[in-house]
Amino acid sequence: MSDEGLTERLLQQDRFIMLAAIAVIFSIACVYTIFGVGMKMSALQMTMMAGDPPMKMAASIAMPANWTAEYAVLVFLMWWIMMIAMMLPSASPTVLLYTALLRRREQESAPAFVATIFLAGYLVVWAGFSAVAVSLQWLLELRGLVSPEMMTLTSSILAGVVLLVAGIYQFSSIKDVCLDHCRSPMQFLVTRRRPGNIGAFLMGLEHGAFCLGCCWFLMALLFVGGIMNLYWIAGLAILVALEKFAPMGGRIARIAGAVLIICGLWLLSQTAMSFA
Repeated sequence: MSDEGLTERLLQQDRFIMLAAIAVIFSIACVYTIFGVGMKMSALQMTMMAGDPPMKMAASIAMPANWTAEYAVLVFLMWWIMMIAMMLPSASPTVLLYTALLRRREQESAPAFVATIFLAGYLVVWAGFSAVAVSLQWLLELRGLVSPEMMTLTSSILAGVVLLVAGIYQFSSIKDVCLDHCRSPMQFLVTRRRPGNIGAFLMGLEHGAFCLGCCWFLMALLFVGGIMNLYWIAGLAILVALEKFAPMGGRIARIAGAVLIICGLWLLSQTAMSFA
């Protein structure tokens, strides 16, 4: 077998290993998210309850959660694993590309292992985001601004503000820079390459930071629609994928931003009229 044929065979093997690993992680994350392991209600139950009458919803709001250390860890895992399920599909092409580049350079004895370390760095960034989200959820619950049962904002004013600011962020220069990076990761993988396992982990952290900068305010919308509402989880995951992979991803981001601004202004206006 020629050297070129051997290289292609090894590339296919590495690609299969990474795809299998990503598929397993994604599947576990989806199952964990849907069934709400360790939580009082599963995501399926919360999604079905999202359409309940206001009086029934109000009853659930009156039941405060007991924020023990064990409960905080469960909520953190819920957030982090949900982020993995939402973000891993859009990150997998970059991980596979990185694996291929490692193999072609022939400087790594185990490209799939090094790429896994890169992926670990990426997921650590979303762990940090999840820790912040849990802290925010805990604070808002203490203030009575988030329902402990439904995990959604109880204030229409705050929900309108989140929608409005999320829409404005879609037009920001930070969003543009981060989205450009996520849509074209090749330059980053080539120019910012660091050798060794630690280098791979640091690259994963850096790539994750760009991804977080692109999507973090979209993830904040989970507080509006329900943190474990499967419709919102799937919708946001699809939007993120379209922004990154669709030919007009940048335009899609701006269209989504315009829709969010309109929804936010409408909700705020309806709230103002109810107080008039």
